[in-house]
Amino acid sequence: MVQRSKARTLAVGLFCGGLAVAGSLYAAADYLFRFVLEPGSKRSLFKSNRPNTTLAARQPHHDAKEEAEAARWFDNAKRPVALKASDGTQLHGWMLDPDCANPPHHLYAICCHGFSGEPKEMAKYAHRFAGLGFTVLTPANRCHELSNGKYIGMGALEHRDLLQWIETIVANDPKAQILLDGNSMGAATVMLTAGDPNLPKNVKAAIADCGYTSLEDQFLYSARHLYHAPAFLAHPAIDIMSSIARRRAGYDFNEASCVEALRHTTIPMLFIHGSADDFVNPASLDRNFRACASPIKQKLMIPGAAHAMSASTDPKRYWKTVTAFVSEIFHLTRPKGVSGYIVFN
Repeated sequence: MVQRSKARTLAVGLFCGGLAVAGSLYAAADYLFRFVLEPGSKRSLFKSNRPNTTLAARQPHHDAKEEAEAARWFDNAKRPVALKASDGTQLHGWMLDPDCANPPHHLYAICCHGFSGEPKEMAKYAHRFAGLGFTVLTPANRCHELSNGKYIGMGALEHRDLLQWIETIVANDPKAQILLDGNSMGAATVMLTAGDPNLPKNVKAAIADCGYTSLEDQFLYSARHLYHAPAFLAHPAIDIMSSIARRRAGYDFNEASCVEALRHTTIPMLFIHGSADDFVNPASLDRNFRACASPIKQKLMIPGAAHAMSASTDPKRYWKTVTAFVSEIFHLTRPKGVSGYIVFN
């Protein structure tokens, strides 16, 4: 009788302990969801005054003069555009005309910014493409700048929005030839879009700079390397976050797998990453490149570059590679001194 009583007490204790652990994990996951993915929350990262201690914040910009010039051009040349997303969210963006003499017809580039950023952070990329003759669209992701929205999708929602921006361009110009370009979360958005079965044939190529392999991988990497959370806690907390996202925001983390999307990609792809990226694992470059099913693909690792700093760390190498890739795909005039256009695999 005593033994049975002890066993019952132990079982009750284990059950209660399990409930406490599960409750703690859910509370942690809910906090992280609101902190990262719900900008309107009082706990949101968007409202945090924490100093930026990443390597990217400390690295010098070797293209500072170009960045300043591009920012001025962006402010003077931008004109507003708007779009209502399929879920009713009002989206906003900026359109910029080509910035060269006698630009080719029907060329468009869409430049996608990263998490917590804004369209203007893509000014130097937009200016480069405008200089090649592209009309450039820089959309503001949902919950960013002038775009509405309650939840961030880390690419899962944003790639649906990007498809609508593409469809809007094609509806206005059926002969449009479109280049996609994105940094960080913008790169993930581009990769997910490139692998979408509904991608219009007008999209001819894409560039993904410092994009992650999947949302799950990215959150695990951040949990372990930025917050030093043990794996046995990080994994279940992220699984619960995914369930919360599915119920509240209409997507789960499996929908934001760039590796899976890239297995269905057929357009030419250029992947770029910095070797010193301390926010998105630099190993993502090779994993995304290997997963990409496109017969035309290229990768570039910039030594010593932190997150989203490849163009600023080695602008000459960065833009030589990007310009050659774009010029080949879109049949533009061969830039002086540029050779070795595409790596076929």
